[in-house]
Amino acid sequence: MVGWNSTVRIYLDYNATTPVDPAVADRMLEVLRHDFGNPSSVHHFGQRAKGLLDVARAEVAALIGADPHDVVFTGGGTESDNLAIRGVADALEPTGKRHLIASGIEHEAVLNTFKALAKRGWRTTLLKVGTSGVLDPDTLRDALTDDTALVSVMHANNEVGTIQPLAELSALTRARGTLLHTDAVQTAGKIPVDVAALGVDLLSLSAHKFGGPKGVGALWSRRGVRLVAHATGGRQERNRRAGTENVAGIAGLGVASSVARDKMTGELPRLAALRDRLEAEVLRLVPGTTVNAAGSPRVPNTTNISFDRVEAESLLIGLDLQGVAVSTGSACSSGTLEPSHVLRAMGLPTHRTQNALRFSLGTGNSDADLDHLFAVLPGVVDKLRGLTRTTARA
Repeated sequence: MVGWNSTVRIYLDYNATTPVDPAVADRMLEVLRHDFGNPSSVHHFGQRAKGLLDVARAEVAALIGADPHDVVFTGGGTESDNLAIRGVADALEPTGKRHLIASGIEHEAVLNTFKALAKRGWRTTLLKVGTSGVLDPDTLRDALTDDTALVSVMHANNEVGTIQPLAELSALTRARGTLLHTDAVQTAGKIPVDVAALGVDLLSLSAHKFGGPKGVGALWSRRGVRLVAHATGGRQERNRRAGTENVAGIAGLGVASSVARDKMTGELPRLAALRDRLEAEVLRLVPGTTVNAAGSPRVPNTTNISFDRVEAESLLIGLDLQGVAVSTGSACSSGTLEPSHVLRAMGLPTHRTQNALRFSLGTGNSDADLDHLFAVLPGVVDKLRGLTRTTARA
């Protein structure tokens, strides 16, 4: 295995966060310096700031094929998920509808919100997806009841990249008078997203997943969907999200949305080619490797690979020492020794849930980055497997 190399830094963790696009940083700096007004103020400075929000709202809406009026700015994907789920739950609770459904591979922002509502007496159902990592519409059909208020199914999974059949799922929820929310944090700005084509009622997104700043997101809700705000105070964001808006961050989200729309056509095939090369070479160079959900529809930048007889956390650290940044799964779950809940929900064997790495690509990656990965990965794996054999003999 090659030694420590502090001069090489390869980032293959774009699903955790992305570098801020230069155009986004320039716009945010300009706003911070010159447009300090409060958007709720009626004077010139306030109205300039409000105008920036209006422009950004239109840019976000264009990214997802929506009407700007239906976009609410939030503090990120987690808050957007919470506003959607808690907001609908609080609005519909008096009607007697007290059942929630989600897939078992949802982000913890959804799963933990379900747990919180379960403590309030809501009945919750988590659906299995199988080894494909894709929810079968028949599974949802069987779980829906007359008192199901909301179904939450992510557009694409953050760990294995599988794309869910939202259009088919939405046909089922509409027929039962149930609302459908999707966490589109890993698709908005990365692949084409159109709320009408998907048929969803609510959609969450996050700026920092596609070149925008952290701490900014948005929730789109279909006109007529009832939501109760969970942050009370002023009347910002049409009474749905109280608090003075983060004008610079929102302006950055708007620019990131515009940049993503312009770049998407060229980036999709380029990233798909890089991802396919990464998978093929890892499988060729490192025996005992498996691509999880390989045959399923996936976002083009993501692959999840299990390495036999290697503990994922050790492999992650070993690669980082060689200048390669990857992930064992969701960045929000880092620090836990628990196996991936996504891989467990897919029904994979225990060892597969404990030895998987996620490689997620982005605009800054090239074939040269993969060349470096291929040069160091086999040695890191061999060394770790050797340690495992030595420990087993001892």
